[in-house]
This record gives sequence, structure tokens and C-alpha cells, in this order.
Amino acid sequence: MAASAQVRFRPAAAGDVGMAVPLIHSSGPAAFEYVFAVPGRNDAQAFLRHAYADGAGEFGWRNHVVGELDGRVVAVGAGYGAATHWAFTLAAARQILGFFGWRHAPGVIARGLRVEGVIAPPSGGMHYLAHLGVDPALRGRGIGQALIDHLAAQAAALGRVPLALDVAATNPRAQALYERCGFAVTGERPSRLADARGHVPAHRRMERWS
Repeated sequence: MAASAQVRFRPAAAGDVGMAVPLIHSSGPAAFEYVFAVPGRNDAQAFLRHAYADGAGEFGWRNHVVGELDGRVVAVGAGYGAATHWAFTLAAARQILGFFGWRHAPGVIARGLRVEGVIAPPSGGMHYLAHLGVDPALRGRGIGQALIDHLAAQAAALGRVPLALDVAATNPRAQALYERCGFAVTGERPSRLADARGHVPAHRRMERWS
């Protein structure tokens, strides 16, 4: 039996932090490290664990679903609309200040705003898919498509169209998966964002209308 047929999707829980956060990070490591890593202090996953456990906002466990296989979290993702923007912004500001303190928080927030110029938040009636991650050992077995199907069903129940997501221009394998799922590229945002931790690549917006 295919792995995708065995995966059970459910709302994420705070206790999933140890398995879910590495998968969230894997969905965009360059951007996460650019924004949230502070040399000599922490890497991005440390902040993501803090925000995930908090529960609120874009990175909180309440915003995610997970896929379980044999009692282990092997997939994670989120889907949300434009109406979340201000609530997510306030939650992120609180989490960043609480984790980084007044010394580092302004720089983190500034880098986050620069990344939003490359990976734009959702707008209009779209349902935006984010933080799509699958256990590397299980990729290519249909779990990613099953995750997208699960999130798409949630969007349909809410009456939101189109589905939208962003993919790094340097990740053709992910783009091919999204194309198989019915998404098409609608635009590309270039990026010149770089620091000691690496370069944030250009990102392509992809949308699906049915």
C-alpha cells in the first residue's frame, strides 16, 4: 500500500513541536534562516519552536495540520486567507520580541518585512498554502499531494479561491509537484536578499482555480 494511503491528517497539537518544526523549516530554509537566525545566538529553528509552541499566528500550532504515519508526524502544512494578516502580524511581533528581546527584535522584523517583498502575504479571496513539508525519507510517495488535497478540501469548505502558494525558483522538484496538483506559475519576484547565512532565492507565485 502506498504511504499516502496510510497517512492520517489531523489538526496539529503543541506536542508535535519536535517533529513538526524541522518539516516547517524544510519548506523554506533559506528564508527562515535569513529572517530568524542571529549569529552566535540562535538558528531559525529555535525561534520556530518558540512560535509553534506559543500556538498563535502564522507559525503557531493552531495554524497547522500534520500528517501521521505509524504514530509519527511525517508531513505538515498550513492554509489561511488574507483576513489573518493583522492577527498574524501582531502575534509575530509579540513572539519575536519575547524570543529575541529589544536588542535583536527590530532587525528580525526588518528582515521579515524584506522577505515579504519576495514572498507576498495572501490577498483578496485566495487561500494560501504555506510551510508544506514532508519527511525527506518519504518524499516521492504521494504524501505531498495528499497534504495539498487535504488543505484544498479545507479551502473549498470555506469557499476560498484561488489556492495559492510560493515556491523557490531553485526548487524545481517542488514546482513539478505543484504543477501535477494543478497549480500554474502566475508571476516571479526576484530577490537580492543575502547575508552571512546565505541567499534568499527568487520565488514564484503559483495558483489553482479549481
